[in-house]
Formats: sequence, structure tokens, C-alpha cells
Amino acid sequence: MKKAILRNYAHLIAKCGVNVQKGQEVFIMAGLDQPEFVAMVVDECYKLGAKMVVVDWDYQPLTKLHVRHQSLKTLSSLTNYAEARWQHYVDNLPCRIYLESDDPDGLKGINQGKMTTASQRKYPLIRKYRDQIENKYQWCIAAVPGEKWAKKLFPGLSKHQAMEKLWEAILSTSRVNDDPVKAWEEHNKDLKERCDYLNSLKIRKLHYKSANGTDFTVGMIDRGRFTGGGETSLQGIFFNPNIPSEECFISPKKGEADGWVYATKPLSWGGQLIENFAIRFENGKAVEWKAEKGKELLDKMINMDEGAAYLGECALVPYDSPIQNTGLLFYNTLFDENAACHLALGRGFMDCLDKFEELTQEEGTELGINYSMIHTDFMIGSEDLSITAECADGSEKAIFKDGNWAF
Repeated sequence: MKKAILRNYAHLIAKCGVNVQKGQEVFIMAGLDQPEFVAMVVDECYKLGAKMVVVDWDYQPLTKLHVRHQSLKTLSSLTNYAEARWQHYVDNLPCRIYLESDDPDGLKGINQGKMTTASQRKYPLIRKYRDQIENKYQWCIAAVPGEKWAKKLFPGLSKHQAMEKLWEAILSTSRVNDDPVKAWEEHNKDLKERCDYLNSLKIRKLHYKSANGTDFTVGMIDRGRFTGGGETSLQGIFFNPNIPSEECFISPKKGEADGWVYATKPLSWGGQLIENFAIRFENGKAVEWKAEKGKELLDKMINMDEGAAYLGECALVPYDSPIQNTGLLFYNTLFDENAACHLALGRGFMDCLDKFEELTQEEGTELGINYSMIHTDFMIGSEDLSITAECADGSEKAIFKDGNWAF
């Protein structure tokens, strides 16, 4: 891939993604797959005035070794230096960049029960810090190719060819062209106009229906609002948390969801795949589920905590989206969730409430925002999906028809 194009992408992540401000710190989490590109991102952050850029490297084989050899007590603990870092995040609100390149099957064979239990025990230690920084800092998730991920998508190609193909797919769907920042400004304008229209309808319920068996109704919070694309932190800084992004999303009301939803794409969770699954909701809660592959993973995910069985997000994405039109199944949630409509189990978003900055976390929960240690998106969009809105005035409006926007 040409370095000039990669430089454009690195600039997009630093400028349009986290929107680094002069004097801010930046923390980057990345795999070992693209160190040269990571260096470009670091350079772009410094060019924008970053005071300090820290890179933390991640490697799935090490994760497997840690889970195998460390005691459950050790895995579940928050060391003094880890706690000090969380406090640093609270005190300084650095930008956070996550560059994904993981092998979708990279944690296959891991002791999932041990890893899940450790996460459940550690999360309460982390939560007090997370709650303090929620909505206050800029963050961005983007992607770079990894060899095993590329070969998963293009098994018939050589490693080099597969990596090039994956680069092409990532860059095209991320709107990386001669002027990607301008392209994202136009894209954000379109998403905002759609969200404004949806919010004007004062939607109380959404009804999803598809020939695959999906027949599902979900309720909205009175103060709920659709948002999408870029957002503004409580520091007043505009940023784009996901590159790419095609969704208009909202957090539904906890306790108001009924019916079956069928997944239309595999879900990569915990470094392993869950495939051909469906979930039935009753009074807002997942009460029954099935899967052709990864049923035990699905069991663990839905039982991570009390809120994991409830919904935190309803996202609207047209089937005729740039990612869907690549014809690729990415086996990566960042891309697959932006290829079609999806739901998320677990934590909802406070900033999906009107005037959320005036509310405490407890007040948001009382209004109907779900709270959980997880937020897991799964795709339900199909080419025949219809979504009908029941509005506050009793009228019904078509939101999706044949998988795409009806307006």
C-alpha cells in the first residue's frame, strides 16, 4: 500500500478520529501487525500538538499464556501500577486510540470460563474510574490488517496479496481518499440530518420484522435521542469514535423488548466466533437463545452480569452500505456492525439522552439506560428487513423497507 495513502489514514485517525488538541496526551492500543503505521499515527498526533503519546502493544498468544499460567486471583486483581494508570486517565483525560488487527480465531482454545470469571471480578475495581471519565474524553477505534485476519477473509491469496486486499477494504470503507477529513465532514452531515429526522418523530417503539424469523418490538426512553457519526465530549471537543461508521443509534428503554431476533452475521467475542444464533426477549430481557456454533460463548456473554441480558443499543444501518457492498464478511464487529442494522447487549449510552450532561449515572439508569460491564453488538440487518416506528402521537412511520432507509 502506498505510504501517501497510509499517511492520509493516519492523519484521519489523529485529526478526525480523536481530534488531538494541543497539549493533550494520547494512549494508543495496537497489535504487533503494523508497527510502521502505528509510528505514522504517533507522528500525526505529535504534529497536532500532542504532549505525549504512549503506545501499548497487544498480542493474542500472550493473552492465552497469561490466562493459562496466572492464578484466577492474579488475573482478577488490579495491580497498583494499573490502578495508578486508571487514576491518570481520570486526572488527565488523554485521547484513546484503538487499532484493531486481531485474528478472529486468535483466542480459540483459551479457558473461556477462567477469563470470563476474571473479567467479572476485575470490572468492579475498574468501574469507579470508567464512570468518572465517561463522555469526557475523545476516543477512536480504527483498524489495520493483520496477517491471520487477512487470510481469514482471503484464504486463496498469498499473505502479501491478502494483506493488500484487506488494506484496500479498510481504506475504502473508511473513506480514505485525497481528502478524507472533508469526506468525513460530509458524511457526518448526512448522518446528523437522518438523526434529526428520527428525533423529530418522537418514536416510542420500533418493530423489526424479517423473513428469517426476526419479529421484535423494542421501546424507547422519553428523553432518548438518535445520534451517529461524530460526537462532542463534555470538554466540548468534536471527535469520531468509530472509523468507519454508518449507523444512527439510540439506547432503548430497559425492560421493554419482546420477540425473537436472528443474527445475520457471525459475532466475534472473546477472540472466538458465535455463528447462526438467535435470541428471544421478554419484558426487555434475553430469556432464550440458540446458536449453531459457540453456544457456550453465548451463554457466558449473556450471563456476564445482570445487565448483560438487556439491550443497550438499537442501531440503524442501511443494507446498501459501503461495507455491505464490499461483499466481505469481516469477522470484526467494527466493520460488520456498520454493514447492517444491529442491536447490542449490555451497557447503554448516557449521551443518547437529551441533556445527558445534566444527569448522573443513577438518574440515567432510572430513566431506562441499561448498565453492564459489556457492550456487545450483533448484526440483525437483512435485505428484506422492515422497521416501523410507533410515534408519540399514535401514528406509524416506515423507517426501513427492504433493508434500507424508507425516507
